Amino acid sequence: MIQSINPTTNELISSYEEFDKNRIQSVIENSYIQFDYWSNTNFKTRAELLKKAASILRTERKKLAELMTLEMGKPIIQSFAEVDKCAWVCDYYAENGEKFLSDEIVETDFSKSYVSFQPLGVILAIMPWNFPLWQVFRFAAPTLMAGNTCILKHASNVTGCALAIEEIFLQAGFPKYTFNTVILSASRVEEIISHPAIQAVSLTGSVPAGSSVASLAGKYLKKTLLELGGSDPYVVLKDADLDLAVETCVTSRLINAGQSCIAAKRFIVEKPIYDDFVEKYSELMSSKKMGDPFDEKNDIGPQAAIKLRDELHQQVVNSISKGAELKVGGFIPELNGAFYPPTVLIDVRPGMPAFDEELFGPVAAIIKAEDENEAIKLANKSIFGLGAAIFTNDIEKGESIAKTKLRAGSCFVNAFVRSDPRLPFGGIQQSGYGRELSIFGIREFVNIKTVVIK
Repeated sequence: MIQSINPTTNELISSYEEFDKNRIQSVIENSYIQFDYWSNTNFKTRAELLKKAASILRTERKKLAELMTLEMGKPIIQSFAEVDKCAWVCDYYAENGEKFLSDEIVETDFSKSYVSFQPLGVILAIMPWNFPLWQVFRFAAPTLMAGNTCILKHASNVTGCALAIEEIFLQAGFPKYTFNTVILSASRVEEIISHPAIQAVSLTGSVPAGSSVASLAGKYLKKTLLELGGSDPYVVLKDADLDLAVETCVTSRLINAGQSCIAAKRFIVEKPIYDDFVEKYSELMSSKKMGDPFDEKNDIGPQAAIKLRDELHQQVVNSISKGAELKVGGFIPELNGAFYPPTVLIDVRPGMPAFDEELFGPVAAIIKAEDENEAIKLANKSIFGLGAAIFTNDIEKGESIAKTKLRAGSCFVNAFVRSDPRLPFGGIQQSGYGRELSIFGIREFVNIKTVVIK
């Protein structure tokens, strides 16, 4: 039995029966049959249906936002923004998908030669709970526009969201089995990956989950795209606009109550402004309100589950035991839900969980650097490589550092890292591989076919 627990109250929302093996096989086989039809539709047809999906998202905005907040505790204002972003990505690929997948002529000795982009087949998506709509739509919009069919295995605690997404595509007019939600535990994903009809797997999640799925996909020779964890460094140089840097860094750290792979996590500050940064940052973090995520006055809601909150707190405790100083927060409040307050650790160094591991919650690790070179070195001292940011008033220098020195899939100057349908998104090292969004995202799950005529 799959359960969805309200993290604000720790009460049961709903229970769901897992799909048995026969039902899983039926979904896969029907999705494979549907691929023969869907892959032969034209781009205009697919675009019209994606536009309808975007329209439904906007019409059902309040209902969908409330469902996300109920199931995983996202502040309601951020839930509204997430629904809007999902509609945007549907519109984006409806408007650009055909152009992105147009044949590309290549001049050769033959009379005609070109590259064509053809759909692969049935694609499995294994998605996390932290952005329960966005993670799915940023996968589904380009994948469906390319002519593939999709099967979604969502995180168990957001099963209501998973079923709602399937209903959106059905209401938009996508034929049955073009997009499918299956309900099963993570331990059973091999039942899907092993099926011959499955051509590729897209996973967003933790490093252990990515390693496990990549191993299974390798076993059955299926392509994978992995977007995994991050410990994003934000480098604050001594010539930075301090107020801008502090405000931006706090905002990024607290998005989704800190439960974001691309949230700022390590703040590496040059020594001359370190003390000022710590004081301003701590003061702003202390001012943020924690509470009921349905109350728009609150800045952060609960963590997604009690277990996750407790694991986060243990990372804080272990960091303090290794020499970090607790400046703000760092305690488990006497509330029924999975709440954890905005927390600031200072004098963080390599060897501490706050430096070496991903802290998936509202905990900031502030690190002192002697100079610019050490700051960059500390930023890159990580197993991850998803996002990074640099703060400086020397824009030319900031751009150079972002482009050539910070090792990450996305680097921002004087702004916090975010995803955008128009820009490729993904990581390096243990943050994964492959790219979502933009032209690169829609070309992940296609056959890049060479066609030559003598």
